[in-house]
Amino acid sequence: MKALALALLLGVAVVYALATWAEHQGAGAWAGYTAAAAEAGMVGALADWFAVTALFRHPLGLPIPHTAIIPTKKDQLGVSLGEFVGENFLSEEVVRQRLRAVGIGSRLGAWLAASEHADRVTAELATALRGALAVLRDSDVQAVVGEAITRRADAQEIAPGLGDLLERIVTDGGHRRVVDLICVHAHDWLEVHSDSVMGAVQGGAPGWTPRFVDRRVGERVYKELLRFLAEMRDMPGHPARGALDRFLTDFAADLRTDPDTRARVERLKSEVLARDEVQDLIASAWSSVRAMMVAAAEDERSELRLRVRAALLSLGSRMAADAGLQAKVDRWIEGAAVYVVTTYRREITSLITETVAGWDAEQTTRKIEAHIGRDLQFIRINGTVVGSLAGLVIYAASRGLGA
Repeated sequence: MKALALALLLGVAVVYALATWAEHQGAGAWAGYTAAAAEAGMVGALADWFAVTALFRHPLGLPIPHTAIIPTKKDQLGVSLGEFVGENFLSEEVVRQRLRAVGIGSRLGAWLAASEHADRVTAELATALRGALAVLRDSDVQAVVGEAITRRADAQEIAPGLGDLLERIVTDGGHRRVVDLICVHAHDWLEVHSDSVMGAVQGGAPGWTPRFVDRRVGERVYKELLRFLAEMRDMPGHPARGALDRFLTDFAADLRTDPDTRARVERLKSEVLARDEVQDLIASAWSSVRAMMVAAAEDERSELRLRVRAALLSLGSRMAADAGLQAKVDRWIEGAAVYVVTTYRREITSLITETVAGWDAEQTTRKIEAHIGRDLQFIRINGTVVGSLAGLVIYAASRGLGA
């Protein structure tokens, strides 16, 4: 394009020279018109060559003021470009208008409602979960979990809650199965370990009693214990069961209202939480949870991934059909986008400014010239043509007025 523009300039220069020579040789009026058009065409071509060249460099290497605009004004252009983008693309009104026109809520709902897309999102969420679990250090998480559980337990009194729970259990008879189980196992244990029970009774007898008396007492105690447990096992209305119910009911009331009982429970709670075994158990809970979550994230048929996939499909179907939900999603996305662009607008535009400032001036000039220089050469061509026509009109008007 440069060669074409230059060839056109040289062409009108040759035409000017020949027309001027012909005019001096008396060729006629046409030679004057041609020379005037060619002369104006040369002026237009040279003027536009200067204008185009002045954008990128000093014409003929001369440091003429207001030339080489792009290399000398590169940083100011970067600042202006950043401000232009910030004012016209990162304003709240523009962001809201563009996002509202897109209709993200309905599009996102229709996209999520497709099975293949829900599968893809589920897989990406599983990958993100595995990555997050891999980054977290077990020791840090265990310390946080242990401290959180301990602090929460210390901050909340548990005695009243335990009292309410125990009262409901006694009222519903939920403790009776436990009593039945204890009676059955205790009776079975006595039947198997009769010698141990009788030996314990005999061992606690005074030394001055005859041994046969101790043996008879031990047998009697063993039989009474066995009978007592058998009756408790087989009789739902046994007095001992009623006494146990009354004891548990009174204990539940004490847990709720008795200050001494509540204080003892709190001290017991603190002592239990302070034990190393309990802290180790709390810390080890994270390892179990982490292993379970990693396994569930890796297994495509795990309950976790199946539920996440079902939730995504349900959410997509609702969003695709529910205009109210779509509006909520759109408002949320608009609000988030507006917050980002208004809060970090300076940082976003500074990316443009700093990037342009970091470019080499000569390299930047070559890049811009390579991208738009072809179109700029048409300015030179048009200047040659328009100048020639303007010169022809001016010469004709001058001759006409002079005549």
